[in-house]
Amino acid sequence: MNLQPSNLQTFQLGLTGYPLGHSLSPKLHAAALETCGLEGDYSLFPVAPDDRQGLEDLLARLRRGELHGLNVTIPHKQAVIPLLDKLTPSAQAIGAVNTVFAQNGKLIGDNTDAPGFLADLKRFMVNGHWGLENDNYQLLITNRKSALVLGAGGSARAVVYALANDGWDVTVSARRLGQAEELASSFPGCELRVASYDEFIFHLSSFRLLVNSTPAGMFPNIAQSPLPENLPLPADISIYDLVYNPRETKLVKDARAQGCPAVTGLGMLIEQAALAFEVWTGRNPDRTALYHAME
Repeated sequence: MNLQPSNLQTFQLGLTGYPLGHSLSPKLHAAALETCGLEGDYSLFPVAPDDRQGLEDLLARLRRGELHGLNVTIPHKQAVIPLLDKLTPSAQAIGAVNTVFAQNGKLIGDNTDAPGFLADLKRFMVNGHWGLENDNYQLLITNRKSALVLGAGGSARAVVYALANDGWDVTVSARRLGQAEELASSFPGCELRVASYDEFIFHLSSFRLLVNSTPAGMFPNIAQSPLPENLPLPADISIYDLVYNPRETKLVKDARAQGCPAVTGLGMLIEQAALAFEVWTGRNPDRTALYHAME
């Protein structure tokens, strides 16, 4: 954990990725600063996918102490790794970084997506929405922990890591099968399955959980879904869509219309933000306050 000096009055935090116009992170972290009684700012630093120099320059500001914490999103979650000095064990295992901080002049990459996803998943699997207790999570899913993850990018890696370490049987599917195979092979300690896009459609009944980690349905392409139109869903499957803008994606809307529990990634966004904020400041923001800030 990166605890800032006690005499530091203002935290300069931010997010890099591209594009960033849809990001809710500034609002989230403004609420975190307020609820923890801290002064600071959270800024957006868009860096184009091929602008390595821009990414290096931004990280140099963090190393110099001009910034005190940086979130990383698409497309830099993996590209940023060679520019860092060290990775936390989870970031190393996942192979993707969403949080960067400086410690003794070294840049450290962390990943709060995995624990953030799992914390919100446990709430959702018991209650169907964000914000309630998860005491019965293990009882609910002990007899059937089979998950299908759509996508093979940085977010998918965090989700697969979280699920596999929580005892789920995980199958990965992507439009390009080679990407799914590469992801599965990068977790040698886990028994992961890979399915082609056509295969998983015909075997949905074998899964308790479907997680969408692709950008399908994200604003402005809100009419898209990672599933075919009018695809019947098993009655006992739950849908977790990492996309959180719009608040109800087409995937979530279609699943709910068929009576399946479904939720967007807003809760994961809140959890990963709160965990990153704690890494940077040593303060643990109230999740309910962050959730209300999103309303």
